[in-house]
Order: sequence, then structure tokens, then C-alpha cells
Amino acid sequence: MEEIELYLDDARDSMKKALSFVSAEMMKIRAGKASPDMLSGVMVEYYGATTPLSQVANVSVGDARTILIKPWERNVLSAIERAIINGDTGFNPSNDGEQIRINVPALTEERRRELVKKAKVEFENGKVRLRGIRKDTNDELKKLLKDGASEDAIKQAEERVQGMVDKYTKELEEILEKKEVDIMKI
Repeated sequence: MEEIELYLDDARDSMKKALSFVSAEMMKIRAGKASPDMLSGVMVEYYGATTPLSQVANVSVGDARTILIKPWERNVLSAIERAIINGDTGFNPSNDGEQIRINVPALTEERRRELVKKAKVEFENGKVRLRGIRKDTNDELKKLLKDGASEDAIKQAEERVQGMVDKYTKELEEILEKKEVDIMKI
């Protein structure tokens, strides 16, 4: 049935988005070496509007332990500095009047373990999203059953949805494993 395929396509798209979201959240968790992604969630107050840091400045890596932020306009320097300090990044920016420099400190063993826990929380959130998508899709499929769709077709569609959940859960596990290795690497 055409409707079943539409629901399955929607479920697949939603699961891909959930996977992309978790992947993006994992990128924000720092692993000891400097990366512009560490500041991807920082929002700057720019002419009265809250704007992502990447839209008001060039964010680059100077070396393995330094992030450089060069704003498009000098008058935004203090707003960027404030946003980084208030943005729960754990960084202490230094402003030299031209650019902002962030020294990324080496991670302690304790901090590494905290970051692994944070990565596991993101992983669990991703699994919850996948299960929610499965539940919503299966509910929609059951409505089709009441509307006269064949029981076998609905059963097969539910199995395909479960297969998608299994596939994307495995991908989430791979992302988590890579992140754990990255974080624990000294």
C-alpha cells in the first residue's frame, strides 16, 4: 500500500534526523584537542538579535590547543567574549583587541570520565528518540489497519520499522564508541 510506504519513508527521515542531531551534539563534546565545533552552540547578542557565533566571526584552530575567533566587526569582540563565558563552555577566552584566543586545557582523567558520561547521555537520548519514532509510526500503521489495510502488510511494515530502529541504534553505538575512544585518548 502506498500509505504504508509514506509512513515508512517519514520514519526513515525522522530517524536520520535524530542520528544527525546526536552526531552534532557529540561533536560539541570536546575531546582534548581544539575544534571550532566546541563553540557551535554559542549564541552572540549582535545588534539586538541572538546570532550563532559562526555568523559574526571566523572560528578557526591555531594549533592543537588553541581556538582563534576573529570577528567580522571589532565592536562585537566583547559580546563574543561574554557569550563564550556565559555559554557554559568551560573556556576562559582572552581578548587582545583584534581577536579572541581560547586555550583548550588538557583534560584530566576525571574530566574525561565526565565527558564520556555526557556522551552516553546523548546516546541514550538518541535511542529514546528512535523508540518514539517507532511508536508513532506503529500507531499510524495500526490506524491504517482499522481503515482496512491488510494485517500482513501492517505486520511487515512494523518489522521494517523495527529493522530501521536496529540499524540506526547500531549507528548510534558506533558514534558513541568513536567518541569514547576520542575522549579517553591522551
